[in-house]
Amino acid sequence: MLWVAFTAIVTVVLVADLYIGSKKTEAMSRRAALGWTMLWVSLACGFGAFIWLAIEHDRSREAAMEFFTAYIIEYSLSVDNLFVFLLLFSAFKVPQAWQHRVLFWGIFGAVVLRAVFIFAGTALLQRFHFLIYLFGAFLLYTGVKLVFGGEDEQDVEVSENRIVRFTRRFVPVTDHYDGHHFITVVDGAKKATPLLLVLVAVELSDVVFALDSIPAVFGVSLDPFIVYTSNIFAILGLRSLFFLLAGALFGLRFLKPSLGIVLAFVGAKMCLPLLHWLAGKAGQADAISWLPEHVPTPVSLGVVGGFLVGGVALSMLFPGKKPEGVEAAEKIKEDIIEAVTGEHHVPPARGDEPPGAAGPG
Repeated sequence: MLWVAFTAIVTVVLVADLYIGSKKTEAMSRRAALGWTMLWVSLACGFGAFIWLAIEHDRSREAAMEFFTAYIIEYSLSVDNLFVFLLLFSAFKVPQAWQHRVLFWGIFGAVVLRAVFIFAGTALLQRFHFLIYLFGAFLLYTGVKLVFGGEDEQDVEVSENRIVRFTRRFVPVTDHYDGHHFITVVDGAKKATPLLLVLVAVELSDVVFALDSIPAVFGVSLDPFIVYTSNIFAILGLRSLFFLLAGALFGLRFLKPSLGIVLAFVGAKMCLPLLHWLAGKAGQADAISWLPEHVPTPVSLGVVGGFLVGGVALSMLFPGKKPEGVEAAEKIKEDIIEAVTGEHHVPPARGDEPPGAAGPG
């Protein structure tokens, strides 16, 4: 029944989203983005409550708490995806009116890829349980790196250039956009537009970030239903969240350190049973008796929520400066939006612009 309810909810909302999106040629407004964001968050909360009521009594509360904890972790980690989306759209000079189409199909593809990763990961963990400790160690490393080292945003540009070169080897790509189309016809031959390159880049960026987020959710629950549904509800809300927060992303200076602490906490939580086992083998069980072997789900939910709320609050109190080069990228985006809306000049027709003007060469 739970799988049926989840599939029905996601299918209905995705079809409605696709239908409404196909009728619009302008960019998603902040008001519309807020509405869609509230809808997805409300659906996730309602589904969590449904889990509480639908699962047998002795498991319902724990399952619902696991769902909410996993959802918050995944939704928060997805903010890193938004940074990459913003940089990709600026690098490829994608008009804002077409960004929603790229994100819709990018997230739709992510739903399929996440299903493969999650069910394959669940099968591996059930067969080789020791992998949970490797995931935990990986999350500890990633969390410490986020807290103290951060991430080099130039890595996005390098990976983007590799994507462009790799794709062009196998798929003929035009040097211009053709509206919101991923495929166009030039001289009777079908070719990909730069918009398809952006879609590929979005998909691959989600694969990279899934390597962090999915192990983190496995640290909360090994139930494939909880892991998958929390992931999907989180990533389905990404598109509207992007248009809602795009202008404020670089001001959240304390969000990444907060995410790093959350990842480190989840990684340590996953490794606690191994630590107790090793201490017992070494005859030092009493030395770590103060450490719990298993962290209760309500405690995990409180720790995760507390650090994330704290990171956002500190970012609002002490906003950071935008990194060098972002102002120029935003100026490019503003110029493109003005061109699309016709306030200053009309964008060049397909084929009229010089090669490479509308997209990366």
